[in-house]
Amino acid sequence: MIIRLNKNIIRINQFKLKCSIGKGGIKKKIKEGDKITPRGTYNLGNLYYRLDRVGKFRTKLKKKIIKKNMGWCDDPNSKFYNKQIKLKKKYKFSFEKLYRKDHKYDFLVPIEYNFKKPIKNKGSAIFIHLTKNYKTTAGCIALNKKDFLVLLNLINKKTKIKIV
Repeated sequence: MIIRLNKNIIRINQFKLKCSIGKGGIKKKIKEGDKITPRGTYNLGNLYYRLDRVGKFRTKLKKKIIKKNMGWCDDPNSKFYNKQIKLKKKYKFSFEKLYRKDHKYDFLVPIEYNFKKPIKNKGSAIFIHLTKNYKTTAGCIALNKKDFLVLLNLINKKTKIKIV
């Protein structure tokens, strides 16, 4: 199954889900921090979620509970660039904290962009995550919670996302 993202709409089966994208639009991603949502077709990763904040939901994705010490390395100088990491007291590289005070990462699914053998400075931490206001993102795709739950119900580990 392929879900399609075009501008600010995700299409999957008969559903059209409003979303927000990177401030730089959908283009060929050039570098880390360019705020571009990368054009292309990608696999989806596991579902990460906050057990303390979400109710019951259905998905065929493999699930991972977000813990307080979880992050995602976005520092090209780290050997863990564009990987989930376990935060230690003095982690010297830049990262996204997954356990947040806001609700943005109560649910998130990594888009496997620059993923298997990451190229330094090519971009990292591209997620599908939650939004309440549809403001532009730093390159991620953001949906409201109701639509995210619809998406979770329809996708599986073989689903790809085509960003055009």
